[in-house]
Amino acid sequence: METLDPTALSLLPALVAIGLAFATRRVLPALFVAIVAGGVAKWFHTGELGDLNFVKTFMLPALGTEKFARILLIYLWCLGGLTGLWEKTGGALHFAEVVGKRLVQGPRSALAFAWVIGCVFHQGGTVSTVLAGTTVKPVADAHRVSHEELSYVVDSTASPVATVLPFNAWPAYVAGLIVGTAPMLATADDASLFFFSSLPFNFYGWFAVLGTLLFSLGVLPAFGAMATARDRARETGALDSPHAEPMLPTTDTSLDPSDDRDRAYDPSLWDFLLPIATLLGLAVVPYVYGYLTAKPYNWIDEAFAASVMMAMTVALVRGMPLGEVVDGFVSGCKSMTIGAIVLGLAVTLGEVSTQLHTSTWLVAQFADSVPQLALPAVLALLCMGIAFSTGTSWGTYAVVFPVAMPFAYALNPDPTFLQICFGAVLGGAVFGDQCSPISDTTILSAMFTGADLMDHVKTQLPLALGAAAMGMLASTAAVLLLV
Repeated sequence: METLDPTALSLLPALVAIGLAFATRRVLPALFVAIVAGGVAKWFHTGELGDLNFVKTFMLPALGTEKFARILLIYLWCLGGLTGLWEKTGGALHFAEVVGKRLVQGPRSALAFAWVIGCVFHQGGTVSTVLAGTTVKPVADAHRVSHEELSYVVDSTASPVATVLPFNAWPAYVAGLIVGTAPMLATADDASLFFFSSLPFNFYGWFAVLGTLLFSLGVLPAFGAMATARDRARETGALDSPHAEPMLPTTDTSLDPSDDRDRAYDPSLWDFLLPIATLLGLAVVPYVYGYLTAKPYNWIDEAFAASVMMAMTVALVRGMPLGEVVDGFVSGCKSMTIGAIVLGLAVTLGEVSTQLHTSTWLVAQFADSVPQLALPAVLALLCMGIAFSTGTSWGTYAVVFPVAMPFAYALNPDPTFLQICFGAVLGGAVFGDQCSPISDTTILSAMFTGADLMDHVKTQLPLALGAAAMGMLASTAAVLLLV
C-alpha cells in the first residue's frame, strides 16, 4: 500500500460521518456516505482513479479482516443467539424479576444497579456494554428508567472503568506502545508498572466513573435533553423519545407476573447465570492466570461461543424441545442484523482513517511548541478529537503515545510529569471513544439498552464533557503543583 502524505483532507470522511449522523439522526447512511467520501479524499491524495472505487479500496479490505469476522461471530451469532435464547427461555427476564424484587426499589436503585454491574463487567468496551445492557435493561424498564439514562450509565462504566480497574487487556496493550519511549520505560515490565502507578492521574476515568455513580443516585442532576428524557419516562412511561429508532426490536420487559408470557417452559436462574458464569469464567480466569505467569491468554471469542452453547444445553436439559432452542437462536441472530451492518460500516470507516492517516495528521498539528503547563490538557483535547473522529481509543493510543511520551520527557523528565501526561492521553481517548457515534462501544451501549443511537450520543455528551473539563483542569493543577 502506498504511503500517503496526510493533509487536512484526511479529516473529510470523519467529519462527513459525524456531521451527517447528527444532522440526519441516521447512522447507516452517514457511515456509507463517509466511506464514499473516503474514496474521493484518497483520489485527491493519489490521483489514481481506481481509488474512487470505495468498495475495492476500503470495504473489501475491511470486511475481509479478522476484526469484522469477530463481529459476525460474536455480535451477530453469539450475542444475537444468546439474547434470542434468553428471550425464548425467559432466563434474563427471570433474573431481572428476582433482582428487582430484592435489590431494586425504584429508578435510582435501578441505575445504581446498572452502575455496579458495569463495574463488575469491567473488561472494557464491547464485553462490558453487552453484558451490562442485557442484564439491567429489564430491571430498569420496569422502573421507568429512560433508555437514554440507562445507555449513558452502561457506556460510562465500560471503557472508563477498564482504565481505572485495569484487570483486563488494557495494561498489556498500552505497555507495548510506551515501552522504550522514555528512559524509565526501558522494558515491558517497566511500562506495565508505569501504567499501574499512573492510575491516580487518569482524571477523566475517575471523574467519569464517579460522576456516573452520582448521576445514578440522583446527586448529580440531569439537565437539558437528559432531564427531558428522565421526566418523560417517569411521567408517561415512554422509555424512548417519539422519534427514536432503536437498533434492536422492542420487546416486552414487564415484570408484572400477570403478563401473558408463554409459561410452557418454566424459566430458572440457571438459564441466565450458567451462560454468564461460562462467559466470565473463560474470559477472565485465563487472562488473570496469563497475567500472573507472564503468558497472555485471550479467550474472549471462545468465551462467547461457549456461553451460547451453555445456554442451549441448559434449555435442552430443562426440557425445551430442540426445535424451539434453534428457533430462539435464529430469532436472536435476526434481531442483530442492523447492528452488525452498522458495526461493519464502522470497521470500514476505520480502514478509511487508517489509509488516509487521519490520526497522524491530527497529531502533527499539535506536536510543536506546546508549553509544559498546557501539555496534559492539549494531549487530552487531541486524543478526544482523534478518538471522536475515528471511533477508537486503542487506535488513538497507537498514534499518540509514541509521540506524546518522548515529547513530555523532553519538556520535563520528572516521572510525575510523565504520569500526568500519560493519564491525559489515557482519559482523553476514552472520552472520544465513549461519545463518538461511530464507536463500537457507543453503538453497542445504545443497542443493548434499547436506545436510539443519536439520542444516546446527544444526551450523554454534555455529562461526559463536564467530566472531561474537570479532568483537564485537574491535570493542569497537578502540573502547577509539580513545578
